[in-house]
Amino acid sequence: MSRIGKVPIPIPDKVNVTIKGQAVTVKGPKGELSREITPEVAIEQADNLVTVTRRNESRIARQRHGLSRTLIANMVEGVSKGFEKKLQIQGVGYRAQVQGRNLILNVGYSNPVTIEPPEGVQVAVESNTNVIVSGINKEVVGNTAARIRAVRPPEPYKGKGIRYADEYVRRKVGKAGKK
Repeated sequence: MSRIGKVPIPIPDKVNVTIKGQAVTVKGPKGELSREITPEVAIEQADNLVTVTRRNESRIARQRHGLSRTLIANMVEGVSKGFEKKLQIQGVGYRAQVQGRNLILNVGYSNPVTIEPPEGVQVAVESNTNVIVSGINKEVVGNTAARIRAVRPPEPYKGKGIRYADEYVRRKVGKAGKK
């Protein structure tokens, strides 16, 4: 039995979960999310709990059991609390700014890089070097943060670039000088 899959998902107050076949819709104070869950698992709702069980013991059903439970749990958490990723920009002259909905990055290229966040994702900038990506869908927030980081990933020699706030960049020693 999947250790993650067998744990029931508690539904907080002000969150409404609707299950129609394999389609799960979660409504909460921050918005609404819906997702089609794989047919290898069964989803039941009782009281303020949602449980995910396998329909059979096939390999795919075992693989998707914990995944389906986690996806639903992330939907519930997203509509109640939301998700956010924090990024830091390090480097001389590197900065970010928000223009309308778009994020403008000046990170050492000849032209600024413009990133348009997808629907449901908000981008905020604090003190020109801290970027906060927030939204209700964990997958979209993570992908948007990864797209921003991919513009200028941190390099190991000087540490310049865009990194996650909790990311540690292993530094390398440069080449030795002439003796």
